[in-house]
Amino acid sequence: MVGRRKKYLWRHPSGRWYVRKSVNGKMIYLGRITAEEGTAEFDRQYWEILSGKKANVKTSWTALIGAMRETDKWAGFSPRYRRDLDNAFEYLTEKIGHMDVSRLTEADIYEAMDQNRHRVRFANYLPTAISMLCKLAIRKRWRDNNPATEIEQLKVPEGRKKPHLPWTDWAVEKMREEGAPLPRLIFEIGVGSVQRPGDWVDFQWGDYDGDTLKLRQNKTDTVLSLPCTIALKAALDSAKADLGFAPHPSRHILTRADGSKMDYHAMARVMVRDRKRLGLMAHDQHALRYRGVMELAWAGCTDDEIASYSGHTSKEMIIKYAGEARQIMRARQAVAKRK
Repeated sequence: MVGRRKKYLWRHPSGRWYVRKSVNGKMIYLGRITAEEGTAEFDRQYWEILSGKKANVKTSWTALIGAMRETDKWAGFSPRYRRDLDNAFEYLTEKIGHMDVSRLTEADIYEAMDQNRHRVRFANYLPTAISMLCKLAIRKRWRDNNPATEIEQLKVPEGRKKPHLPWTDWAVEKMREEGAPLPRLIFEIGVGSVQRPGDWVDFQWGDYDGDTLKLRQNKTDTVLSLPCTIALKAALDSAKADLGFAPHPSRHILTRADGSKMDYHAMARVMVRDRKRLGLMAHDQHALRYRGVMELAWAGCTDDEIASYSGHTSKEMIIKYAGEARQIMRARQAVAKRK
């Protein structure tokens, strides 16, 4: 890079360079530098972006995304949903941030999706994000139609579909008997709380009163109070005792070695290492939620009772895994009678 490190210059983990700055506590992307680092062209693009000589039009996608972040609608989204949208917004900022919103067509959206066909979930999020932005653009009179309303979603190729296999009795016993302390705690939180992995890392000690865990689901914003199973209560009590001190209510239950909050990806790495060691790679951490649903079904819970605990807004997955659990239970009852 020519000269000293420039203010507002930021490098994305992918290696791409951006000029961005904080405005009222929010990070605003001013533009992307496409030239090679260390060249005069790199410097020229940087100063063009910063000085506004190559300024985005007032009705650009960057401006529209900034306006979206100021809306009450955005503030009302769950943290999980905002994170998913942020990924799409960053992509749009990089690719078309400087372009006028009115120029986007349906064909452009399909082209962007095709370019991201290798990551189907993200590709299918693009029309969702664009549609949301276009609705705002229509209200602001920046365009008069929404090109994303009739977009067809990409389908995951059959060969790439990986169903979550519920943990078998053998796998559960293996983890409880031979799992390392931290993976075992994660395991018990997953099975016992019957929540999504993204919620596990948000549990704080103040959410646990010795008998019940409380949370607000990231995905649905649903507030739940969950009486703990015997196994989950024992795991939490043991983890608290191992700290050697009374944890502050705001301290997270799942932490790194230095006591800081463990994020989703760090938690996933911890689980993968132990699952590999124990030969449990067929059963991932997402499937712990389904194991919890099955255990509730085995206990005789109705679908409505399971939903009140798991927080599922749709009963489709409850019916699938609870139904499988009930079939297993009936088969065991049948074989017992057969003997």
